[in-house]
Amino acid sequence: MLDANQREHTNSYYAATQRDKTPFPTLSGDVTTDICIIGGGLTGVSTALELAEQGRDVVLLEAHRIGWGASGRNGGQIIGGYGGKLTSKPDKTDKRHGKGTTDKLVDMGNEAVEIIKQRIQKYQIECDLKWGFLNVALKQREMDDLGHWYDELKEQGYEPDIQMVDKEGLRDYVGTDRYIGGMVDMGWGHLQVLDLCKGEARAAANLGAQIFEQTIAQDVEHGDTIKVKTEHGTVHAKQLILCGNAYLAALAPKLAPKLTKYVLPATSYIIATEPLSDEQVADVMPKNYAVCDQRTALDYFRLSADNRMLFGGVSNYTASAPRSITTTLRNKMLKVFPQLSDAEIDYYWGGRMGISFRRVPQLGQLAPNVFYAQAYSGHGVAPTHMTGRILAETLNGDRSRFDIMAKETHVPFPGFGMIRQSMYAVGMSFYKIRDAIM
Repeated sequence: MLDANQREHTNSYYAATQRDKTPFPTLSGDVTTDICIIGGGLTGVSTALELAEQGRDVVLLEAHRIGWGASGRNGGQIIGGYGGKLTSKPDKTDKRHGKGTTDKLVDMGNEAVEIIKQRIQKYQIECDLKWGFLNVALKQREMDDLGHWYDELKEQGYEPDIQMVDKEGLRDYVGTDRYIGGMVDMGWGHLQVLDLCKGEARAAANLGAQIFEQTIAQDVEHGDTIKVKTEHGTVHAKQLILCGNAYLAALAPKLAPKLTKYVLPATSYIIATEPLSDEQVADVMPKNYAVCDQRTALDYFRLSADNRMLFGGVSNYTASAPRSITTTLRNKMLKVFPQLSDAEIDYYWGGRMGISFRRVPQLGQLAPNVFYAQAYSGHGVAPTHMTGRILAETLNGDRSRFDIMAKETHVPFPGFGMIRQSMYAVGMSFYKIRDAIM
């Protein structure tokens, strides 16, 4: 059981500045619905909104607050793409899943971003949306990879403006000498992600979805009618969707023990500086784009709406925090922006993200009326919205896009518990070393 303090939002910049601080109720008593969703992050909320728009009867249960986990703690970067590594090997993917599958996944990756854009406009969600993204390279190998990616996007007919920039041109976007070049993508961007998640939840509730916070799903009785038992009530539903991701095993281990071995709860951390002056902003981030490098343990950063530097990284596959989040990330930030040495750090936080072994999102079915989605491997803001649409399509009888993902074979992480974490951390060290020397 989690105590009351743990069940509130972490002390993040997002939580401190969220616009809608009105809580949703806690479930008390019994309710009956067509569909029960467990997990109030972007996957669960997006699915609930899709279904509510179609007039479906939905109940969503969140153990903490809406967006409490990775959905409300991440870098707030809107990064397109869906299917992970499936799109990087089109011949293999098409052979396994049918001709044209890669093209469908590419289209789904673009649609994921479009869903966010349309939602914000349709429901007038205030979340500091800003378009513009910069993938940066530290080494020539990374620059070559970005060049190949640029060519692929052009061949695919990618509509947003993209361009390659060299080290000199990079200065127009980011005030540092750390990188040798990059690729600008005007189809991606950044936002206040907790405001997005809460705004979508509020929209779903206004359409009739029943959303309950601080309601832990303790157990599930399966059958033609599913019974989800909580601390103070019960949900009777015809169908169930599990969207707990990296927190499912810790919060509700009885719900789906088979799922936990396929997702690894890695951690990532972020700091937020004090608001920067106009002069500092013009120096470090003149275009106000989101930025991300290409390493396995990458740095990612952007400005907030009130001109704070939000700087994240320190991906840790042992799920343990560094001795000092602030010191560790501040030192990393100063490698990129030494001119921010006097900037105070006002916020620091971290959280778990669900990693899949093959870096492919996991969608599937545990029973005829039980579905799940998890493991976005650190790139979930946009893909979760595509997943929500796919799950809604599936529950309405169209499995065409769901089956592409559900038929994909996923590799379980070897070992169990901390042994599993440690084994994977050792494996990922190889890629970190490769990033450092190649």
